Amino acid sequence: MEKIPMTQDGFDALNAELKQLKSVERPAIIRAISEAREHGDLSENAEYHSAKEKQSFIEGRIKELEGAISLAEVIDPKKLSGPIKFGATVTLVDEDTDDEKSYQIVGEYEANIEKGLLNVKSPIARALIGKEEGDSVEVRTPGGDKSYEVLKVEYI
Repeated sequence: MEKIPMTQDGFDALNAELKQLKSVERPAIIRAISEAREHGDLSENAEYHSAKEKQSFIEGRIKELEGAISLAEVIDPKKLSGPIKFGATVTLVDEDTDDEKSYQIVGEYEANIEKGLLNVKSPIARALIGKEEGDSVEVRTPGGDKSYEVLKVEYI
C-alpha cells in the first residue's frame, strides 16, 4: 500500500482522535445501546437504532484512523528546503485582488482550509509543487481560474 504523507502535528491529531474514540466514545455508545435495549421492543426503539448507527460510524472511523496511522509517513518540514513541496508554508498573493494568504501543504487527513492547511492533492497545492518564490501560478478552481504569485516559501 502507498504511504500517506503527514506532518507530526497531523499524526499526533489522528492518534489523539483514535484514543478518544476508543477510550471515551466507544464505551459511551456501548452503554447507550445497553440502556436502549432495556426499554424493550428493539424493532420500534429509536434510541437503540440511533445508538447502533452511531456505533457503526465510530467503528468505521476507528478502522479508517488505524489504517491511516499504519500507512503514515511522518515528514518533518524543518528538514526540507528548496522549491515548494509537501510541508512547505507558502505565502501567495492573488494577482487579481492583491489578497495575501498563507498555506501549509499537508496530507489529506490533516487538511483544513480554514486553518491554512492545504491538502497536497488539492488543485492549488498541485499547481504550487515545484514552484519557487517569485513564480506565477495559474490554478483552475471550481470558482474559475485564479492567478497567484508566490511571495514566500518557508519550511517551519
